[in-house]
Amino acid sequence: MNRINALLAGGLLLAATTFQAQAEDTSCSTVKMADPGWSDIAVTNGITAFLLDGMGYKSKIDTLAVPIIFGGLKDGLVDVFMGNWMPAQQAHYDKFVKSGDVVQLAKNLDGTEFTLAVPDYVWNAGVKDYADLSKFADKFDKKIYGIGSGAPANQSLQEIISKNEFDLGQWKLVESSEQAMLSEVGRAVKRERFITFLGWTPHPMNVQFKMKYLTGGEKHFGASGSVYTLTRKGFAQACPNVGLLLSNLRFTQEMENSIMAAALTKKGSTAEAVQAWIKANPQVLEQWLQGVKTLDGGEALAALKTKL
Repeated sequence: MNRINALLAGGLLLAATTFQAQAEDTSCSTVKMADPGWSDIAVTNGITAFLLDGMGYKSKIDTLAVPIIFGGLKDGLVDVFMGNWMPAQQAHYDKFVKSGDVVQLAKNLDGTEFTLAVPDYVWNAGVKDYADLSKFADKFDKKIYGIGSGAPANQSLQEIISKNEFDLGQWKLVESSEQAMLSEVGRAVKRERFITFLGWTPHPMNVQFKMKYLTGGEKHFGASGSVYTLTRKGFAQACPNVGLLLSNLRFTQEMENSIMAAALTKKGSTAEAVQAWIKANPQVLEQWLQGVKTLDGGEALAALKTKL
């Protein structure tokens, strides 16, 4: 009788565990991600989505402005954001992460640059620091080209203008999408016209254009930065397998630049460039998938190797 009772108890425990796993699978099987429309985040989202797909999960990626992304994380409408650039997003970090409303899960990239840049001919003419911009105000038409409206970097630039730092009080910030900004840079470069714009690395702009980064903006953008993975509060606890994957994900500038350049020069999709890069560098899967399972409990590494 004791043996029967033990078997029944074991069976009930197994059933309870299976039910719990199934419940977790249901709530975690689709991972909601956000993209501000930046090429680098399209790559990191693409890598994550490829891995999740190979593990049996689904990913849903919505293009949203940065303030909306942070609000979505706080409200539980977004699960994951791979693009927490620091210190450029310090104000958003203080409002959402430091307060505990959003979780900074892991660092996914180091050694970034994110500040104003100029083409090399402008640099050679003497514009090497933020303080040099006002000396050539007429040539720049007193304009600074930023990215999408509401971006933290734009807010920092607007603060510089509003406070008349570097004698830029009469300048105008032109806000647009990343693609529109870079199209304007391309037109200026063809005519060797003066232009200053938000630049960052990793990004294929560093290959497309002969460009230099200005010094002097460290107070607002830092000398060098890092990118972090954010999640909604409680996500890693509710979905520990996906949480482990996200914690494992580390990228390099060379990796991201290579994938972005491939998507750009070969006129293919980012998803195709991601898969081609991983297929050529399968060793990265061992780090990314260490301890990670598929949705149905199998070995994620084996599943992804089969997918490749």
